[in-house]
Amino acid sequence: MHELGVVFYVIRDVKKVAEENGARRVESVTLEIGQVTGVVHELLRDCWKWAIKKEPIMDEAELVIEEVPAVTHCEDCGEDYETVRYAKLCPNCGSGNTYLIQGREFNIKEIGVT
Repeated sequence: MHELGVVFYVIRDVKKVAEENGARRVESVTLEIGQVTGVVHELLRDCWKWAIKKEPIMDEAELVIEEVPAVTHCEDCGEDYETVRYAKLCPNCGSGNTYLIQGREFNIKEIGVT
């Protein structure tokens, strides 16, 4: 389960930013997670609930997940399309000359503090 490792890294980074900015408590953390990262949102939430209890500055912080849709670009026809629905083959021209342009992101978008 790599979700637990991911949560530990997020908590480490959020805690560091909060402490550097004199925050007393972290109220919420918003993550942008790409649709094809392989991160299972429910497992991430479960790991989050367990791990934040070990950090007094974050022990009740809400986790907000914003999913970034996966989009693929076709080099041959120039169109963009939904990766999850059509995979590697372009639905417009049938070409496999494609590449992912978004959907693998994993970013800390926002930290709510008091």
